[in-house]
Amino acid sequence: MSRYERWNALLELLAEHGKLEVEEAAGALDVSAATIRRDLDQLARQQMVTRTRGGAVAHSVSYDLPLRYKTARNADAKQRIGAAVAALIAPGEVVGLNGGTTTTEVARALAVRPETVEAGRPLTIVTNAVNIANELTVRPQVKIVLTGGVARPQSYELIGPLAALVLAELTLDVTVLGVDALDAEYGAAAHHEGEASINRLLAERARRVVVAADSSKLGRRAFARICGAGRIGTLVTDQGIGAGLTADFEGAGVRVIAV
Repeated sequence: MSRYERWNALLELLAEHGKLEVEEAAGALDVSAATIRRDLDQLARQQMVTRTRGGAVAHSVSYDLPLRYKTARNADAKQRIGAAVAALIAPGEVVGLNGGTTTTEVARALAVRPETVEAGRPLTIVTNAVNIANELTVRPQVKIVLTGGVARPQSYELIGPLAALVLAELTLDVTVLGVDALDAEYGAAAHHEGEASINRLLAERARRVVVAADSSKLGRRAFARICGAGRIGTLVTDQGIGAGLTADFEGAGVRVIAV
């Protein structure tokens, strides 16, 4: 397990339990107590945990893991989801993308899709995710529109009234949403209310909405609602969704594609 994978695992344990003892973490990750102490010290220096005698307690940021620590989680599933979502987008469409690891994979798949490269009709991608804009700006077949706003370091998303002002003036063909949670009754949600607000606008400005989410996000709720299930046309997820959740979402009028 690499250092970053250990940090990711420690942050997830803290998010789940609120506090963590060194010996407990060493046993869970099968590494030495000295390694865990060093890891916790480094996370504390980054203000991601609060160090205690014998362990650490969760800093508020631990409940919303920074994007750079999420990239290895369910990576294969997210790449498959990204490719499947890209196949739903027609050449020349205007696509809204919010931030997150799964929507980043969607953006990458769109950028290299043969139809995008060869059609002579460049896609327009409207995003509040600075990492997606950074990756795709050099792609001549993709026109990037980046909203204004204040950047959240956890997700690389721009939020706030500046982003809202830009989105209010735009019309999108399709918005692809990455979410922290998706429930057939409650709808799509995010941990942070500022992100949820901008994501809601992205959904409202689009003719259709696709949610791209691995199955670990499904059947769950998060703090701030983005939109109800009735606003979502299609859910693209992995095979871990199961028959019960598939039936729940289809009953709510959501088309489910499991890849």
